[in-house]
Amino acid sequence: MTVRIPDAVRLTGISRSTLYVLIRDQRIETVKVGRSRYIVVASLQRFIDANRM
Repeated sequence: MTVRIPDAVRLTGISRSTLYVLIRDQRIETVKVGRSRYIVVASLQRFIDANRM
């Protein structure tokens, strides 16, 4: 299951620029299909779970 970056921003409240940093640092997994990049939901969930307080 994947979501586009704007959807991940809405779902998580994480800013777009922060998401791009997390993607660049390979802390969140993405899949590229054609020219579009999608965030793997399980990867996003693992990141959120690991950073809960």
